[in-house]
Amino acid sequence: MASSYALVRTLCIAAVLSGILSTSRAYAEQTGAEYVAELRSYLKEHIDEASSFNDKFEAQVWMMDVSSRLKKYVIDPKKRIAMAEAIHRQAVNANLRPSLVLAVIEIESHFDQYAVSHAGAMGLMQVMPFWKRSIGRPDDNLHDMETNLRYGCHILRFYLDKEDGKVAPALARYNGSYGRTTYSDKVIRVWKKRWAGRDP
Repeated sequence: MASSYALVRTLCIAAVLSGILSTSRAYAEQTGAEYVAELRSYLKEHIDEASSFNDKFEAQVWMMDVSSRLKKYVIDPKKRIAMAEAIHRQAVNANLRPSLVLAVIEIESHFDQYAVSHAGAMGLMQVMPFWKRSIGRPDDNLHDMETNLRYGCHILRFYLDKEDGKVAPALARYNGSYGRTTYSDKVIRVWKKRWAGRDP
């Protein structure tokens, strides 16, 4: 118990140096130091993977549908198509349902590629920048759409695997609110209302 406490304390001190103390402490307390280390290893393994569509026609139909639903958030039609394509690609690459990723993004950033939270989380999927340093990729740009989605999708995939595919607790872990249901309920409600049933 004492050694576990010391390890969590060490992680929190490191977080102060990188400007993310409050979020990192909450994360460490909720998941444990071993869990943090495991997610770090998972990101290192998967962050460079690339993917492509299996059925391009089906994907294009999906992208047009999603693009039309993004009008309230993204004015530029070319950017909407590019965003839909990137979301589809990175979701499939992480073995996630694109509709679930869309719901997470709607709640996290309202599809604002340059969003920054009060805690410092960045981009579409509100990824904390400490992960870049933690996996040895400090130069990654989390405002880059593909990069942000790659991080966010693999983090969410990791949590889903840990929760045996149970969406609600995985979402709570993603948000750093494990043990509470407010965030999960919000995402699932949007998912069912606006995005579910639209996966290619």
